[in-house]
Amino acid sequence: MSVSGEKPLPAMAGEVIIVGGGMVGATLACLLGQAGMPVTLLDAREGPLDAAAAGRGQPGLRVSALTPVSQRLLDGLGAWSWMRARRVTPYHHMQVWDAEGTGAVSFSADRAGLPVLGHIVENDVVVAALEARLAMLPTVRRRFGARVTGLEDTDGGREVVLADGERLAAPLVVAADGARSPLRELAGIEVEAHDTGHAAVVTTVRIAHPHGGVARQAFLADGPLAFLPLTLGDDAGYCSIVWSTSPEQARRLTGLSAEALGQALETAIEGRLGAVTVIDRAQAVPLTQRHARRYVLPGLALVGDAAHSIHPLAGQGVNLGLMDVAVLAEELLEGRRRGVAPGCEAWLARYARRRRGDNAAMLKLMDGFRLLFGARHPALSLARNLGLAGVDRLAPLKRLLMQQATGRRGRLPSSCR
Repeated sequence: MSVSGEKPLPAMAGEVIIVGGGMVGATLACLLGQAGMPVTLLDAREGPLDAAAAGRGQPGLRVSALTPVSQRLLDGLGAWSWMRARRVTPYHHMQVWDAEGTGAVSFSADRAGLPVLGHIVENDVVVAALEARLAMLPTVRRRFGARVTGLEDTDGGREVVLADGERLAAPLVVAADGARSPLRELAGIEVEAHDTGHAAVVTTVRIAHPHGGVARQAFLADGPLAFLPLTLGDDAGYCSIVWSTSPEQARRLTGLSAEALGQALETAIEGRLGAVTVIDRAQAVPLTQRHARRYVLPGLALVGDAAHSIHPLAGQGVNLGLMDVAVLAEELLEGRRRGVAPGCEAWLARYARRRRGDNAAMLKLMDGFRLLFGARHPALSLARNLGLAGVDRLAPLKRLLMQQATGRRGRLPSSCR
């Protein structure tokens, strides 16, 4: 019992507190819990997803393109089989072209020596699968409706303060709470941020011609448009749409009727999939690229969008986050074997060194693509068309880009091999 005027003593919450129960935070909790580490997962949502509804009926609005490396990670956690039994859509080919010119490049899983290039999966299916796995791990404690409003130092760790006044302490707190991470702000970690000048319009469509397991992306004058394949049962007649465009154009598109938006999408994709029928609401999401100046402090680590948020141009956002937690878990478990406290900044720096450079390179690459393909100057238009054609002809360069797109970069953690 605390004396009047004194703050209540914090409850110990195991070795690690993870703030954020989305795909990235839940994956980290599974990795640590599967190894027997005591973890508390705090989620602002009021309860778990409805597992019976995930992957059933109409596809969810938000999807991710998971690489084969991310698939191996989720498979090792026992989540992939649950996801596959619900709904995942493999894609074996990618087609990318400049709608303002003649440049084009295509990628094939067969030529890359892979069974697939990746899978399009609804975010809710991934989270529901991870939650099913978490329910089986005795060292993981889940807390829903837990909103963090404060972060304080303690002897030997960190303490989080919840909206209801409860305090929880652990040697390490991990921020997996999204691009606008409240925890990152509470810790005073600065970010390098700039507005991409784009907003992403997302929706789901029915297409007249089957997608054939092909992910398609057209570079339009105002930004890239992706048709990502979705399959419901045996019906390959659906796609998830991600149209990155100017905020003004995004407002116009989301204000159209479903019929008018379908016609706009059909025209933009040059009729390659026949008539396009919009079957869900269209939502616009502002796109701001962010990169935290630091990934770690004593007793604190940032992962996923809390550490970096990227333009959806190459669909790498969640894959970078999953790689973050795979590396962090590997370092934490190795430190545990050596008797190192989870919140030791010197040891956490190993995680930061392995991930910050790779993430920074991907952010710069995507920003370069965005600027190049958004340019209207005739010389740049010619350069990008010649560039796409050159990539399609040069096998070594194509292999390098394929390695980037499929997640096979640098030293992979053991859970992803």
